[in-house]
Amino acid sequence: MGSFDFVTFFFFVAAVIIFIQLRSVLGKRTGHEQRPPQDQMARRDDARAAEGMDDPKVVTLPRRGRENAEPDMFAAVDAYAEPGSELNQGLREVVTADPSFAPRDFIGGATAAYEMIVTAYAEGDRKTLKGLLSREVYEGFVAAIDEREARGETVRSNFVGIEKAAIIQAEMKGPEANITLRIMSQLISATLDKDGEVVEGDLVEVADVNDVWTFARDTRSRDPNWRLIATEADQ
Repeated sequence: MGSFDFVTFFFFVAAVIIFIQLRSVLGKRTGHEQRPPQDQMARRDDARAAEGMDDPKVVTLPRRGRENAEPDMFAAVDAYAEPGSELNQGLREVVTADPSFAPRDFIGGATAAYEMIVTAYAEGDRKTLKGLLSREVYEGFVAAIDEREARGETVRSNFVGIEKAAIIQAEMKGPEANITLRIMSQLISATLDKDGEVVEGDLVEVADVNDVWTFARDTRSRDPNWRLIATEADQ
């Protein structure tokens, strides 16, 4: 019994010594300890909350002074059309409804669409036309293609290029932006009958073509595409 008491006392003393040594080491903070992940996240969350970054309605954008917002908004318009002119005013209305609109960018897209439409019409490509034309214009183009095919006629066409394209009118009709361009292009085009004889145009000669086309887009829509809503030949 006495030996048992001595052993118990020995282990008790050893445990106390180990505990004191561990406490002397673990109880100290040197200032270089790794911060717990939860503590780091909490600090980041506090900083984000202070900046309003955790609010789902807040979007971080490049900061720009309010006093410069409006001049920058219309800079591209003023560079394209003389300030105070009717065209400038119409373009400003379009930009107000659709701040992403820029005249020169629009002309680049419209001329690319012009070439696609002219080529698709010559080839009878209804699928391409449907994606680029309003319903009314599409129906008119398709009717002309149907009549041509019913007569057994085909079109051979080579789009040479666009010499000049310029916006001549811009306006808002409710939420719909309407932009009218005068487009001067060159085209080699001939219509052949079922026997392969030329009935209109020329297989070699380059023809000058002057068109006035109007494109439109609903500025409320997420669809960025413009569609052709009216065409006329510019004499």
